[in-house]
Amino acid sequence: MSSIEDYRARLSGWSERLARAQHLYSQFGNARLATGIAALVVAGFSIGVSMISPWWLIAPLGIFVALAIALDRLDREREAATRGVAYYERAMGRIEDRWIGKGSQGERFRDSKHVYADDLDLFGRGSLFELLSTARTGAGERTLAEWLLAPGDPVEVAARQEAVAELRPRIDLREEIALMGEDVRAAVDARVLAKWGVAPPVPFFKGARLVALVLACAAVATLGGFLGHQITGLPFLGVVLAEMMFNLALRPGVGQVTSAATAPAHELRLLALLLERLEGEQFTSARLTRLVGELEVAATTASRRIKQLTRLLELLDSARNMFFRPIAAMLLWNAQFAMAVEAWRTAYGPHIGQWIAAVGEFEALCSLSTYAFERPDATFPQLEAEGPLFDAGQLRHPLIPAAVAVANDVLLGDGARLWIVSGSNMSGKSTLMRAVGLNAVLAWAGAPVACARLNISPLLIGASMSTHDSLADNRSRFYAEISRLRDVVELARGGHPTLFLLDELLSGTNSHDRRIGAEAVVRGLVERGAIGLVSTHDLALAEIASTLDGRAANVHFEDHLEGGEIRFDYRLRPGVVTRSNALELMRAVGLDV
Repeated sequence: MSSIEDYRARLSGWSERLARAQHLYSQFGNARLATGIAALVVAGFSIGVSMISPWWLIAPLGIFVALAIALDRLDREREAATRGVAYYERAMGRIEDRWIGKGSQGERFRDSKHVYADDLDLFGRGSLFELLSTARTGAGERTLAEWLLAPGDPVEVAARQEAVAELRPRIDLREEIALMGEDVRAAVDARVLAKWGVAPPVPFFKGARLVALVLACAAVATLGGFLGHQITGLPFLGVVLAEMMFNLALRPGVGQVTSAATAPAHELRLLALLLERLEGEQFTSARLTRLVGELEVAATTASRRIKQLTRLLELLDSARNMFFRPIAAMLLWNAQFAMAVEAWRTAYGPHIGQWIAAVGEFEALCSLSTYAFERPDATFPQLEAEGPLFDAGQLRHPLIPAAVAVANDVLLGDGARLWIVSGSNMSGKSTLMRAVGLNAVLAWAGAPVACARLNISPLLIGASMSTHDSLADNRSRFYAEISRLRDVVELARGGHPTLFLLDELLSGTNSHDRRIGAEAVVRGLVERGAIGLVSTHDLALAEIASTLDGRAANVHFEDHLEGGEIRFDYRLRPGVVTRSNALELMRAVGLDV
């Protein structure tokens, strides 16, 4: 079964469950209403006019309670089915290219100063992140963003590929994670949780827990003795006075623990759902097996440890009940459970960051595996040790629907290190460069790529494709561009294998300065071992290839007029473009030229 057939079948199943649950909920709701009316009638005849025995009320009240329980279960079933339908509708949207604006766009990870993020559309509406991310927690989104923003270590990336390949067919696992609850992403703040776990210990004097237990037992014993007329009330009053002094001494610490643990406790309960699901799964790849192993502490799973904390906090919170409060005061309830919570945090708090990191990595791997499943034509790249090299067969832009994307072969590093791409407006120059950059990003994140094949060596990416002026920073567009070029050049100067993508190089200055500056920039990059593409409308720049001793090549895109309209085939060809369409485009929009 193909991915879209599988999704359709699952969407149909969830839709049927939702329709059935809604139908039953409506029927049971009507039955409950009828039962309530019947109970009122019986009450009127039995209690009001005493025509029948009050015992007749048992039947309608029993049925009413049973129907209320059934309606509660049906309501949960409706919520689950609604989430299931929404999940698979989004999944179908990604396959059918209706996903733009429907997912998390990762705007909080956006950095305009990053050396390629904005140029390659990593974040924002219609971005690579929006297409990829299915993470339920902030930790999962952050991990995925970090993988896209910086190439991984070759050994680590190879391990991610193996893990993604194993998770690729595990649709049931991804479905269960997706349907755990809509509030997980909003609730879990990894940084707050990790910070709470490693905060300095709250000081309690040595033996405080034992003293609290002894005083509570003494209070129970003396109260029992007094009520049983075995002793007078003075011993009990003495114990109460000791407890008051004890509470006064511990009050600052107890208050600090209680206030600090409230929010993390709620978030950890939600995180435990993901942890428990991950702990129960059997994996074969080394990376996933290690992730599961990281969730064990002292031979006990992380989810079980979190449940222990959850139970302690529930008991601590029970002291707020107005009926239980006097008993809780006598038992030093708040102090005892606050110290128990702090003991838990001291023992296991340092592991919280590790648990969150494991969940974040697992969710990032699930995002990549979902992309791999939904793009069956995507292939894992071959990671090469020697380079620099970018050798792609049938390379496509991963954000353009496969049905309309035009594939081209690109080879950089084996012979020509620089391609100068010329062509008319809208012919595909920028799209080609973004396709190269995005596939390099996917490759070194551990994901499959939109190519028939890709051999790629470790590469740092530097791009100057969408620089803008800034009134806030008092910078012109030209200054913004040369600042970005400096950042790209610095990558190569640092001795790092670099892939550069420069669109309309130095277009903000005159042709004389552009020719000299562009040649100096690209020559410096090539001589430092970098590989890349430079696009241009200025055919004079195409002459740079002849000055680089065979290390550069000219390629171009063409267009042609058909029925008075400009047509593009987006096919890459060798050599320099021979015509321009600028005048035709100006005339097409109504300018008199």
